[in-house]
Amino acid sequence: MHSKIVIVGGGAGGLELACKLSRKLGPGQVTLVDSRLYHIWKPSLHEVAAGTLDIHQEGLSYQMLAHDNGFTYVYGPLIALDAASNSLTVGAIATDKHEQLLPQRTVHYDQLVLAVGSTSNYFGVPGAKENTISLNATEDAERFRLTLLKLLAMAEQRQGDAGHPGVDIVIIGGGATGVELAAELREASGVYAAYGFQNLNAIKDVRITLLEGAPRILAPLPERVSIAALKLLHQHGISVVTDTRVTTIEADKVTVASGTSYAADICVWAAGIRAPEFLATLGLPTNRAGQLEVTGMLNVQGHANIFALGDCAACMGPDGKLVPPRAQAAHQQADYLLKTFLLQAKGKPPHTKPYEYLDYGSLVSFGRTTSVGTLMGSLKGLSWFVEGFVARMMYVSLHLMHHNAVLGSVRTAVMAMGRFLIKRSSPQVKLH
Repeated sequence: MHSKIVIVGGGAGGLELACKLSRKLGPGQVTLVDSRLYHIWKPSLHEVAAGTLDIHQEGLSYQMLAHDNGFTYVYGPLIALDAASNSLTVGAIATDKHEQLLPQRTVHYDQLVLAVGSTSNYFGVPGAKENTISLNATEDAERFRLTLLKLLAMAEQRQGDAGHPGVDIVIIGGGATGVELAAELREASGVYAAYGFQNLNAIKDVRITLLEGAPRILAPLPERVSIAALKLLHQHGISVVTDTRVTTIEADKVTVASGTSYAADICVWAAGIRAPEFLATLGLPTNRAGQLEVTGMLNVQGHANIFALGDCAACMGPDGKLVPPRAQAAHQQADYLLKTFLLQAKGKPPHTKPYEYLDYGSLVSFGRTTSVGTLMGSLKGLSWFVEGFVARMMYVSLHLMHHNAVLGSVRTAVMAMGRFLIKRSSPQVKLH
């Protein structure tokens, strides 16, 4: 098959670009390639893992989105690229019983966008890959949820035994993912009794420890945000250990540089990311972190018709620093490329100004009712600290804007705000 514009990766940036482009250019112009059937807003994965969000309620089918927006959806992983012939190879899809559903396919393009996101960086820590769960995708979050359910059931059965027959959860990494997961898990543990775990005490029997290597959690954010977040975690009965380096991870414990070991029935790795390793096999220039090296116009260096955005792209800003791997950068880059392709479609001159990252601040969720964060002003260095319900509403609005980009404004407003109001009024947790 042949498509004018092929986008590989249906994450926030790639999917938004596919939807917006298709609505502007019309059917048959854009193809989206992804190895999964459903899209979920990545900041929601900690809620799926905790059981407070049903993936089947939140997940968006790529087939449905393709139908509604007019792009072509190709199901399968990118396994090879031939830049000389403007073609890529999409791998076969098989069932769990190894029955082939879709064969290997070749897709030709005029212009290609790689938006494949990132994966975990374990920094060579022994046992990290084998003994932790990283919340990179929906299947990771589901595996965590089901593992937690099994552990809770076992702890319930052991109540009354000698020792501490609860569940020990260790989260490695005090960035937004780790902090949000810790808070969401505590909120979820408070209503586990409704699902048959009447003998479990939320604080005493579900013990959560957060380990961070930096002197404070949420290190990239202003110190005031970090202090507020730490206070909220302590209020939730979560143990936070900063300025500590994990040295080994085993099936039942995490050991740090001081020699201290933390019991771990389940361990989450949220301590770092890197570009997917397969990018280095495509014959395109990459940096030490495996990211694709791009110009200020977001095309891969040496390839005028291949572009990259989001976490997988090493984009240098005017200040000489790499654009941070954050969701807002992917959104901005998607909009930048949208303008690039629309100008080309109209036969107009391309961008003359390179992409420049704008930091609008950060928000961190602490469950159904509160968030903390900072908003950046139009003047350099100016920011506002926000917390509580106002910050929570701003956090929800980010989700709303993403759905607006891929679904359409009226439908999105009803779905997103309906979900938020239901979630606020109901404390139920999905465990089955």
